[in-house]
Amino acid sequence: MSEYLIDEPQAPKARFLFAHGAGAPMDSEFMQTLATGLCEQGIEVVRFEFPYMAQRRSGGGKRPPNTMSQLQENFNAQIEQFAGDLPLFIGGKSMGGRVASLLANDSYAQGVVAGLICLGYPFHPQGKLEKLRTEHLLDFACPTLIVQGDRDPLGSLAEVNTYGLAEAIEIEWLADGDHDFKPRRASGFTQAQHWQTAVDKVAGFMQRFPGS
Repeated sequence: MSEYLIDEPQAPKARFLFAHGAGAPMDSEFMQTLATGLCEQGIEVVRFEFPYMAQRRSGGGKRPPNTMSQLQENFNAQIEQFAGDLPLFIGGKSMGGRVASLLANDSYAQGVVAGLICLGYPFHPQGKLEKLRTEHLLDFACPTLIVQGDRDPLGSLAEVNTYGLAEAIEIEWLADGDHDFKPRRASGFTQAQHWQTAVDKVAGFMQRFPGS
């Protein structure tokens, strides 16, 4: 498999540098569905894998994620490579979105990044509500969209509403969705519907910015 997966529309309006979560690779069903859907709405989507996941793919066994500093360094290298000709948005699924969030403010201040997209942000480890990953999000200038299931065990609607996140951060809640946006059958929604809603919200968010 190529080092990158790039979904490129004929006349792209923006580019999304899209990182995977901790446990699934860049070609998971979630990543593939979101990338295809965004491409259909005029967004170029660039997927890549962090070093540990690339090593898994090449027969390295089930390695744990790299350290956060290594993940940030790797993501920064992707930003440097893909910044330039199109408005650049960075983000990802779960851990990938968290890594991007730690880089977004500085990259936005430098005029490199137009915005941040987090799909299922891991506000805390599962079952450890006291270990919040929100300190950098309290004073945050980069325009941000978080799409989150409202019963996500890593940050539910009831929990997140108490965090006091910066005004630059918008959250779109998916009814009864879990960390992968899957609702329970009784909710009347399906995971496929929520994935499509995520595509629509992300594309709409990107297209609000000049040059997109």
